[in-house]
Amino acid sequence: MTQVNPPSTNATAFRILIALSVIHCMNDALQSVVSASYPLIKDELGLSFAQIGMITLVYQFAASVFQPFVGLFFDKRPVAWSLPIGMSFTLIGLISLAFAHTLPWVLSAVFLVGVGSSITHPEASRITSLASGGRRGLAQSVFQVGGNLGSSLGPLLVALLVAPYGRENIGYLSILAFIAILVMMPISRWYSRYLIRVKREEAVSKVAVERPLPLKQTILSIVILLILIFSKYVYTASLSSYYTFYLIEKFGVTIQQSQLYLFVYLVAMAIGTFLGGPVGDKIGRKYVIWGSILGAAPFTLLMPHVGLLWTVVLSFFIGLIISSAFPAILVYAQELLPYKLGLISGLFFGLAFGIAGIASAVLGKLADVYGIEAVYHVCAFMPLLGLVTWFLPDLKHPRK
Repeated sequence: MTQVNPPSTNATAFRILIALSVIHCMNDALQSVVSASYPLIKDELGLSFAQIGMITLVYQFAASVFQPFVGLFFDKRPVAWSLPIGMSFTLIGLISLAFAHTLPWVLSAVFLVGVGSSITHPEASRITSLASGGRRGLAQSVFQVGGNLGSSLGPLLVALLVAPYGRENIGYLSILAFIAILVMMPISRWYSRYLIRVKREEAVSKVAVERPLPLKQTILSIVILLILIFSKYVYTASLSSYYTFYLIEKFGVTIQQSQLYLFVYLVAMAIGTFLGGPVGDKIGRKYVIWGSILGAAPFTLLMPHVGLLWTVVLSFFIGLIISSAFPAILVYAQELLPYKLGLISGLFFGLAFGIAGIASAVLGKLADVYGIEAVYHVCAFMPLLGLVTWFLPDLKHPRK
């Protein structure tokens, strides 16, 4: 399958990349407000845990399952103003969530917020690739760092601005969504000029973009990448959701100390995310994937058997190593299907988001039945799935 080649750019559009990282931060911060607000919603509306689970299901469906379909739609029908459209869904959803006083109203609100994420993630990732100037790994790393920061800010916003004053204050967070729309305006104008340039080049020359691999090998490679995403996000879900409980139960640390140790892990995640893309640009995506997934295995296997100091040290190296995988995996997948940037971005962002949510629930059940330490004994083996990287072809010099 072929498609008209988009115009080449010689320079990386760093202003656009920084703006995309900022809106990724804002989007993920606002998305994480939904789960952070569950205790308030449960108490005010008198909901059961089953009903909270229903809210999560609707939100996860809208925020993750929709992403590849949205990406595919915009692959076929590019819309320059897709980012403001997506954030508008989030803005309306947040205002609705602030004042929802029935379960159906809450479900509708979180659905709108989820749809906003389903539009923003694949479209922002697509534009990130287009603005990279060929340095796709670096561009995706800059983009991902914004998302990592945003995910950690959402609960903080709820703790400071919403919990002390009431759920209605979620409405004030819609101001952040409005600011994000303003930041998106110059990005959309840049993208509009890009699309116009594509049409002009189509009229002059019909240079085709082809898959670097045959169809069967492309499908196999994407399946392998999805397995790697599964292994990464199951393990990171164990640390993001239950690391503090593990430290408190096994070592008797205080809540404040456990949060500090979690911060060490999150800092390592941010550093690793930023480094993974540029390193992949230099040495090839496959080698970064090898090192980031399988390379974390010795540390994850050792961590359940050491004391507090080495647990913190190992968690830093685990976060640093394993977080470098996603930018490399995403860019590798985009290079497999260079004319389906939206579909690939939506598929991998959606899967990552969905796996993290499902894994947290399953690991919570495992911790209830067998204890929190059992979670880390089981999850320690997940990075060994990185062995399937052996079957990935090397795309550092793609076949023409």
